[in-house]
Amino acid sequence: MQIISGRDIAQEIRAELKKKVEQVSTYGVTPGLATVLVGEDPASQLYVGMKNRAAREMGINSRQITLPEDTPESELLGVVAGLNADPEVHGILVQLPLPEHITEGMVIEAIDPLKDVDGFHPINVGRMATDTGIYFAPCTPAGVVEMLLRSGHDPEGKHIVVVGRSNLVGRPLASLLLRRQRGGNGTVTVCHSRTENLSSITRTADILVAAIGKAEMITGDMVKPGAVVIDVGTNQVKDSTLEKGYRNCGDVLFDEVKEVAGAISPVPGGVGPMTITMLLSNTVKSARLTVAMVESDSD
Repeated sequence: MQIISGRDIAQEIRAELKKKVEQVSTYGVTPGLATVLVGEDPASQLYVGMKNRAAREMGINSRQITLPEDTPESELLGVVAGLNADPEVHGILVQLPLPEHITEGMVIEAIDPLKDVDGFHPINVGRMATDTGIYFAPCTPAGVVEMLLRSGHDPEGKHIVVVGRSNLVGRPLASLLLRRQRGGNGTVTVCHSRTENLSSITRTADILVAAIGKAEMITGDMVKPGAVVIDVGTNQVKDSTLEKGYRNCGDVLFDEVKEVAGAISPVPGGVGPMTITMLLSNTVKSARLTVAMVESDSD
């Protein structure tokens, strides 16, 4: 049974990205990532800090803009407009969730699609769904695809069952797996909370992706022997034996499923490290597109 380590694969990708950062620097371009945080949510502060540290380690310029919780929507949109116009910023990430008085969709749509390194802008979503034009894929789904490819489990020709239909993971992942290119050409079934006889469907999967947001929901009897299982879930469950009173787990009952699966990703150390890595990858991609446009203008 193979353990698919997101940590190891992330390090492999980051080594490749460092070389690309060095390449674009020869054109006088340093990839730049701007993160915008509204409020003082501890989890959001932690996530943004991790993203910024990872960017700096890669040689990517990292700029954090922190705004008060009561920042008006118009002011936030003004900040985004300024970043759109800044040639030194190649990637813009507005940390979600936003305070209730701000419309997330409006803010996401205000970001230049060519700087939308989170991959949530409707233009990027549409291009990904139709597999046309230049687009940025959402980081977690893109990370899942890279994990499969780099661990030797190409989705092409396989039946992939995705459990979860969120706009963050399930839906975009299905689009990526259906593309007629590297990491695609799979036969995809998407299940969700209203799916009847879920186990009978998951047992048909060559590749099973759990992204339902329910702790340890996928059990051994739901997995086809030898299947590849990718666990996207991040949950906390009470555990009185631990000092902190809880433990982290995924959507898969790991100890049980690993006895059935042919390969499985752990939590932590699986998909998590890949998400930030794909954010960096999108930022570097945006900077490389800038270099390509400069070269085209000089022809």
